[in-house]
Amino acid sequence: MYSNFMEHGIEYAKQAVKEDDTGNYSKAFQLYMNALEYFQAQLKYEKNQQIEKTIRERCLGYLKRAEEIRAVLDNGGSVPASNGDASVAAQPKSSPKPKDGGGKDKEDPEKAKLKAGLDSVIIREKPNVKWSDVAGLENAKLALQEAVILPVKFPQFFTGKRKPWRAFLLYGPPGTGKSYLAKAVATEADSTFFSVSSSDLVSKWMGESEKLVSNLFQMARDSAPSIIFVDEIDSLCGQRGEGNESEASRRIKTELLVQMQGVGSDDHKVLVLAATNTPYALDQAIRRRFDKRIYIPLPDLKARQHMFKVHLGDTPHNLTESDFEKLAQKTEGFSGSDISVCVKDVLFEPVRKIQDAEYFMKSSDGMWVPCEPKQRGAVKTTLQELDAQDLASKVLLPPITRADFDKVLARQKPTVSKADLEVHERFTKEF
Repeated sequence: MYSNFMEHGIEYAKQAVKEDDTGNYSKAFQLYMNALEYFQAQLKYEKNQQIEKTIRERCLGYLKRAEEIRAVLDNGGSVPASNGDASVAAQPKSSPKPKDGGGKDKEDPEKAKLKAGLDSVIIREKPNVKWSDVAGLENAKLALQEAVILPVKFPQFFTGKRKPWRAFLLYGPPGTGKSYLAKAVATEADSTFFSVSSSDLVSKWMGESEKLVSNLFQMARDSAPSIIFVDEIDSLCGQRGEGNESEASRRIKTELLVQMQGVGSDDHKVLVLAATNTPYALDQAIRRRFDKRIYIPLPDLKARQHMFKVHLGDTPHNLTESDFEKLAQKTEGFSGSDISVCVKDVLFEPVRKIQDAEYFMKSSDGMWVPCEPKQRGAVKTTLQELDAQDLASKVLLPPITRADFDKVLARQKPTVSKADLEVHERFTKEF
């Protein structure tokens, strides 16, 4: 049920702004308070930090406006205009506009409402992910550099009929780094990154979805150079004509087709990136709009070796280059996500050793480390006993070893099946 809190909150907020605009301040105040209740309920369950931040900013704006209205209504005066603080997202409207035509330069109210609604489901950011952070995928990175980096650095190369690619479809098994690669593109291109979930557009904006799609592209053009990234696009643009397809879904696909056609012909600073794990589920017309389709396969040997190093980071370990190579060989068929989970599990192995240890000894620098009973200087004690003596801060975690990885890999299996790989390889051959 909590997924409806945002929807109800936005609906109440829209009504509040409408009443505020027409001067019905008593009703607007009550609607603002209703909206705040639903937004507060959503915050209890929201896990996405970017969306949570946006909701809090919206709440501050609505609360400030509601307090202004209440303060003046209590005193029987007139309601002042809001101060237009640009730091508050989706700031509610001020008192009614003058009728002397002085507001011609202002944005259309309906469009402003739609953009305010988009702010709640779009993550607009400039990620900090470099090409070097993406392990492997050299062919994909080369194609994206050709489409994004070269036109910016060498615009003289792309004149006349030679125009850069404007729509990319990244497809492949889950956990191979499609979303991560999209962020690297935005960073390297120094572009505004619009990351929108297709499920948000469908579930929360059934009546206005096609308008939201149109405004999304317009916002991207206004913020150019920019990148629109649609994750899991198959849930938004499945095959048309299916029995369970709704009228709203058909309208969204039609609008997306129109906008993508416009981006491809007129807008040279807006790149559309989409990712899917099920490319065959895409509508045929949508698939054709993506003039470049890139297969993101499972990581190869060198990529897996690099991933182990990246995920370990600066955590103390005694693995050699040979150990990393052997780990890469043992993880054939693992996705990048599988390796990330594996390393995360391994990072807890030293903690488990400390918890289970029954003997500790003091190192040369005065730190307590777990040891074998027969080691010189071994003292029979436990972590709990050391903690009781206020010595827990003096306990040193042992470094990660190759044995820790072997222990974890013995119980972990790859999540991508051979059947999944065959589907993507077949799609690559066909399209």
